[in-house]
Amino acid sequence: MSTSVRLDDDFVSDIKVHAEAASRSIPKQIEHWAKIGRIAEDNPDLPYSFIVETLLAQSEVENNKVTRYARRTNRSKD
Repeated sequence: MSTSVRLDDDFVSDIKVHAEAASRSIPKQIEHWAKIGRIAEDNPDLPYSFIVETLLAQSEVENNKVTRYARRTNRSKD
């Protein structure tokens, strides 16, 4: 579902700068900020960097960019 909204020209200008820096379209940049904002409101104790790193980690898992952890040493049975 798409919805048209009116945004302040200065705000759109700021969005454009951030969107270009992140290789996103303006709508995708707005979606990105909205997603982070929603997570931040639901989890006010989480720092921004943790939220972004968690989203990156989720994307890596979804795109098979991670491998299962395998212990390389034997545990001693003392």
